[in-house]
Amino acid sequence: MSTETNTAREQQGRAAGADDPYGATDPDVLEGSVVTVGGGDWDDVVDTARLGEERIVVNMGPQHPSTHGVLRLILEVEGETVTEARAGIGYLHTGIEKNMEVRSWTQGVTFCTRMDYLSPIFNETAYCLGVEKLLGITEQVPERASVLRVMTMELNRIGSHAVALATGGMELGSTTMMTDGFRERDKALDILEEITGLRMNHAFVRPGGVAQDIPPGALDSIREFVPSIRKGIKELELLSAQNPTLRPRLVGTGYLNLAGCIALGITGPVLRSTGLPADLRKDEPYCGYENYDFDVVTRTEADNYSRLRIRLDEMYESVKIVEQCMHRLSELGPGPVMVDDPKIKWPSQLALGGDGLGNSLDHIRTIMGTSMEALIHHFKLVTEGFRVPAGQVYTAVESPRGELGVHVVSDGGTKPYRAHFRDPSFTNLQGVSVMCEGAQVADVVASVAALDPVMGGVDR
Repeated sequence: MSTETNTAREQQGRAAGADDPYGATDPDVLEGSVVTVGGGDWDDVVDTARLGEERIVVNMGPQHPSTHGVLRLILEVEGETVTEARAGIGYLHTGIEKNMEVRSWTQGVTFCTRMDYLSPIFNETAYCLGVEKLLGITEQVPERASVLRVMTMELNRIGSHAVALATGGMELGSTTMMTDGFRERDKALDILEEITGLRMNHAFVRPGGVAQDIPPGALDSIREFVPSIRKGIKELELLSAQNPTLRPRLVGTGYLNLAGCIALGITGPVLRSTGLPADLRKDEPYCGYENYDFDVVTRTEADNYSRLRIRLDEMYESVKIVEQCMHRLSELGPGPVMVDDPKIKWPSQLALGGDGLGNSLDHIRTIMGTSMEALIHHFKLVTEGFRVPAGQVYTAVESPRGELGVHVVSDGGTKPYRAHFRDPSFTNLQGVSVMCEGAQVADVVASVAALDPVMGGVDR
């Protein structure tokens, strides 16, 4: 632009500014930084404006690729280096904990199973262990029910870790990891569907036991599943462990040592990657885990690669536990899967029939044809539910992502006064800033994948 044109523009601006008390079009006023404000706190806007020409704020998400669900990451970057990383959550908020306060104790299972949707059996078990502790019936839960709980949890762990490996591989450029990972998860879901009637959100674990016994033929299906899943895990290991595309993106990235994990309350594979063998199945056994032979897998590198290897090895350990569960079920033989207390237990054993899941026909004949008292009892338990003595407890299980705890409070009524969950995905997300700041933008994707957060558990 010529000097004459510049001078003419300045004169026009000054002439226009003469009528403008604020001098908004005055070229002298327009010198310096121009900040476009679209809402928000002014101090934050000013701080952003001072970042400098080379430093910008970037939003990753909320969308599924690279953020494991509707997670928003606010990254301050200078070139390719992340100088600040924050997690924005709440986009999947469901109000599950609040909804449980207006449902019976048994109905609460159908809500909490939907929190961490990749490991629903763990949500159900943690909640039911708390309710049973308040009822004082922990020791009365039949052994067969506890074995079924352990078996379904470990099948669920295999499926959850398979998704973690699959989505992590996809985000780092290995689509074969994704397709093979979901293939292995589907095998686990097939078995869970045969046992519970559903592939996800099972509502299988109930206060006092489980909804129904394992159906005929399911053990044969599991026997076929074991060698197949072992082969599938080995394929995932070969695809990932020495993969020249994945390995360089994972080794040495996302470093978080033991002191950092303890300070932030991080548990699960991320904590075990620092060398600490922390696992509630060993440290505070529940559901009879003390009677099973398995190893707590640890590594010492404290990086993203070690977390991948831990999940692979934990899948092998889960298969070992499933085999032991099959042996125990065969030894125990047919038996009850719910506490023998008519005031607590579901009034009938559910059955898988031609029309799906429902009450056994024998029970329907009894309540509809021969016993008015049984019909009244059925009606009261289903519509109102049982009462739980006043008190509060905290129980926890070792989910695929770490310590999943529940704080249950009862006021003596038929509904929870309060049910609050300590979901490991929520706590582990605190590690995003420590793991990502000072790293490259590409490393953020690898670190979030290694944390394996599930936003249904974060935003419950």
